[in-house]
Amino acid sequence: MNNLRSGLIVASQSMRGHWGRAANRLSLVISDSLLALVARIAIAAIFFMSGRTKVSGFLTLTPSTYELFRTEYVLPVISPELAAHLAAYSEHLFPVFLIAGLFTRVSALALLGMTIVIEVFVYPDAWPTHLSWAGLLLLLIARGPGRFSVDQRLGIR
Repeated sequence: MNNLRSGLIVASQSMRGHWGRAANRLSLVISDSLLALVARIAIAAIFFMSGRTKVSGFLTLTPSTYELFRTEYVLPVISPELAAHLAAYSEHLFPVFLIAGLFTRVSALALLGMTIVIEVFVYPDAWPTHLSWAGLLLLLIARGPGRFSVDQRLGIR
């Protein structure tokens, strides 16, 4: 019985050692800068594609967008027309900044604010989706855009 237990302990330590070495290699290959780049592209794509559904041509808001903000995306304090414009322009501008890695923290903060508004006032039951967006945005706010960014080249923190 003791031999079996000793054998299992040795096997477990050996597997842990192999896993530890593999994890170290992976952390060298998958850098924080690569993670930030993937996060920037992923969240930018979500917001940009949403923004494209609100416009025709370059940035002409569609009649259905105004209607959506009048009936489904009803926000307190702000008019539906202003909200439609702010949302559409934000969903185009900030994702472009994120892709470039320019003003990354400010852009991520703006989109996080938009995410909170959507969660609280528009789709409160979609919190799992909004939480995943917030996770990507919080990573960018806290850690910045990484090496592969205009911010890095310009020395912007």
